[in-house]
Amino acid sequence: MALDDDIANLRRIPLFEDFEIEALRLLTFSAETKLLRAGDALFRRGEPSDGGFILTNGSIALEKHDDGRPAERVLRPFALIGETALITETTRPATAIAREPATILKITRALFLRILEEFPATATRVRARVAARLTHFAKELKFEP
Repeated sequence: MALDDDIANLRRIPLFEDFEIEALRLLTFSAETKLLRAGDALFRRGEPSDGGFILTNGSIALEKHDDGRPAERVLRPFALIGETALITETTRPATAIAREPATILKITRALFLRILEEFPATATRVRARVAARLTHFAKELKFEP
């Protein structure tokens, strides 16, 4: 895929739609591409995380249970997996299994934070987007008296 196509595809993901073009270029060049076969685990529930992933091809099932129940969620191309892990240490809340051959772009936390440091305008937009989402989430919470 050409660089311009990679950048256009990253912009389809809400977190990256406001990134400066040079920030997206650095992200594209620096991220690691991983190929998964059907049935391969991208990660397992409870594992420590060091970043997020972008699914560029194939599908990934997110499963919280190991008892054969159907997947809670099936992700398609251009899904961002592990967004929280881009900015903070956490553990994986689910197991991610490739349902078919899949291509993943791995973005380490170190890379993401480096981009935010090198591109302050992008960092400001990311901060505003995260703040808006947290505000919306807080309003949706219902507390019982």
